[in-house]
This record gives sequence, C-alpha cells and structure tokens, in this order.
Amino acid sequence: MNETLSPNQAPEAGRRRPRRSRRSSLSVRDAVSEALAGVLQRPARSALTALGTVLGVGSFIAVIGLTGTAASQIDSRFNELTATEVSVKDMGGPDPSRIPLAFPADADARIGRLNGVTAAGVYWKVRLDRSQSVRSSPSHTRGDDTQAQVVASSPGVLQAARPSFAQGRVFDAFHERRHEKVAVIGATTAARLGITTLQTRPAVFIGDTAFTVIGIIDDIERKPELLMSVLVPRSTAEHIWGPPTDERATMLIATRLGAAQQIADEAPTALRPEHPEYFRALSPPTPKALRSAVGSDLGQLFLLLAGVCLVIGTVGIANTTLVAVMERTGEIGLRRALGARGIHITTQFLSESTALGLLGGLVGTSLGTVTVVAVSALRQWTPVIDPLAVASAPALGLATGLLAGIYPAWRAARIPPAEALRR
Repeated sequence: MNETLSPNQAPEAGRRRPRRSRRSSLSVRDAVSEALAGVLQRPARSALTALGTVLGVGSFIAVIGLTGTAASQIDSRFNELTATEVSVKDMGGPDPSRIPLAFPADADARIGRLNGVTAAGVYWKVRLDRSQSVRSSPSHTRGDDTQAQVVASSPGVLQAARPSFAQGRVFDAFHERRHEKVAVIGATTAARLGITTLQTRPAVFIGDTAFTVIGIIDDIERKPELLMSVLVPRSTAEHIWGPPTDERATMLIATRLGAAQQIADEAPTALRPEHPEYFRALSPPTPKALRSAVGSDLGQLFLLLAGVCLVIGTVGIANTTLVAVMERTGEIGLRRALGARGIHITTQFLSESTALGLLGGLVGTSLGTVTVVAVSALRQWTPVIDPLAVASAPALGLATGLLAGIYPAWRAARIPPAEALRR
C-alpha cells in the first residue's frame, strides 16, 4: 500500500537549502597583532633589520635640523657685520681720466648725515714709484724695506672697519684738515719694521717722506687687508701723491641693522646730487637669500647620504622579510589550509615589514632630534628643527617598510597550500 505524502510531509532533506560557505576575513586588529608577534618573535634580528631605516630617518632629521641651525647662526653673524656694510665704488663718470676722484672732500660728512649710518670713509691704494718703499729709517739699509701697501683713507674708514688697537689711536679730522704726516699701521707691518712701542714716537718713511706712527692695529673686523697696510690721511696722500690713478677709490659705510639697503640707494645722490651716476653702491645680499644658499649647499650632500641609508634600510627589510617567508612556509600552508586567502597572507607580511619601518622611523626621528640638540648645545647654538620634518619622518620610515615588503608578501601569497604543507 502506497501512501501519498502531502507537501507538508516532504522529506526534510529536500526542504533544506544548502548553506553558503562563509569566506574568511582578517580584521585590522588581527593584522596588527600578527605584525607585532612577527616582529617580537626574533627581536634581535628585527632590531638589526630596522637599523638601516633608523640611520636613514635619523640622518634625514639631523640634516634638516643641523642645516637650519647652522643657517640661523650664519644669519646672525651675517647681520652683525656683512648686513651692516655698504661699499660705494667711484665709477669716474663718462671720462674717468678727467675726474680721477669723484668723491668730494667732505664725503664722510655727507654720508654721515644719512639716517642709519654709523661711520663712513673713502680709501684707495697709493701707487708708489719703484724707488719708493716703506722703511723704518731715512737711509736705504738692506733688509730695512717692507712690501707694505700704502692706503690713503679718510678718518671714517678705520671707524667703519672697527679695528682694535694694540697701541695708539686712529687719525681724525684734525689730521685730515691740516694734512698731517701721520700713519696707522698693522701689527705685522710694525713687527717687520721693528716698531714695538709708540712712546719713542717712531716714524715710517715712504720714499723720503717721514710719517709719525700714531697707532698700531692688532685686529680688525672689516677689511682685514688693512692689517698689512700703512694708512695715511686722505688729504695728505692727495697733497703728496695726487688723486688715485690705477685703482678707483672706494667708500666703506657701516650702518645700523636694516638700514644697508636704504643707505645704498641714497648714498650716490648724497655724495653728488648733480651726478649720482658717478657712483655704484653695493649692498649686501638679504639674509634670507644667504640662508637659502647655505641650506642648499649643506643639505644636498647629507640628504644624499640619508637617501643611501634609506635604500640600505629598504633592502635590509626586504631581505629579512623574504627570508622569513622561506622559513615560515609551513605556517603559510597551515593558514591557507585553515581558510586564509592569499590577500590575508599578503597583508600579514606587509604588516610586519611596515611595523619594522615604522619602528625604525620613530627611533630614527628620536635619535636625529637628540643629535641636533646635542650638537647645538656643544656649539652653544639655538637648535632649529622643522616640526613638519619631525612629523613626516615616521611616515617616511613606514613608507620604507611598506615598499620593502611588497615583493616578499606577494611571493608568500603565491605559494601553493599543498606544497607549503609538505615542507
């Protein structure tokens, strides 16, 4: 007897739908845990692997910081001397032979009236005949001559050059006005001439003319070539040897900070309002331009070194990760057998290499910062560190690790599960 089954009494197996297999997934938390476990599994090897990244990132931070610090120090020294110095060249007008000296007699006073000028003076090298030389005695004694250059200068030159005197003083407007035959010499020239003291009122002979030495310069901040010269008043030089011939005169102007560019613009007109084109004023470059040049010169070489260290670090991480793939082939096969997909294996090894790069970036950033501070403390500088560079340095290490792990992770994902389990 055959019984007819109602639809409600259909076999249970016929009524059940087949379940879809749930695809395995890897969360961010699991990836981070796996990465930390892989890094801490062999801490010594991980530390050595990250060393290249540490050196690269540390060099990057140290280069940026030390370059900025050095440029800042050079900027401050630049401001102290060079940024307060203006030179005015005598161009001589359309016919220099007719106007051998374009600077007026009261050039120092004219420039001194400009706001921002602290001192100013005109000077030029005196051309002497072959028979004339600088001596310490009127007679030509063998070995008594010196090759010192004679420089005609107004009193403002030595004030603008900021000399320090071992003995004596600088000649002034009184000597200039009366055409006094006095001289100021450098310590080296004094030693060659055998002049050790001014108490005996020594004299130097330029040709047959005696000049009383009233000052011996021990050091000078501007125009160090004046240390090897014999300086005489401008009016006296013009009276004896005439105006300059071979070399045009120059005016040295010392200014206050921030006034150099303005003085350079005003000086030609102040000297000769009717012919300002007779002069060419040279102002110092801006501190910003100098700092940029210094930063570029110092930074290029050391940034190249930092780049080499980063390449070495990248190769080191890639090599270590590749070795880890070969050592953990059985583990990869087991994970694949348990449902891990190729993307999960790739993510796992990329996470480990990225963690190594990030660790190297953080340590390198710290070491680079400490290096900048330590060097600045030893040199008594003010450390200058770019916050953007410090913030981006760990990301640079992370990118290095990520780049280094791409090939090993791809290689790991391509290993067949069955072959991996047999190893």
